Amino acid sequence: MGYAVAIRLHITLDDTLVRDLDHIIGARERSSFIATAVRRAIDEYQRSEALEAALGSIMDSEHDWDTDPGAWVRAQRTDREQRAS
Repeated sequence: MGYAVAIRLHITLDDTLVRDLDHIIGARERSSFIATAVRRAIDEYQRSEALEAALGSIMDSEHDWDTDPGAWVRAQRTDREQRAS
């Protein structure tokens, strides 16, 4: 993996948004704040894409927990307790 390189971008934001941004974090922290916000948005987008891709990955056939979920949970707890002993 290479070095991270900062790239200067020209973006346009309306004056109300910039005023709110400056009020919250100050003019000198704009880039850092925007970079963090963009990173969070990208992470959220990637999680959403991963969830979309995973939809339907569990087959629609019957599972151990389908008929009696409570019994399945109790069995899991019993198994865990036996392994801990």
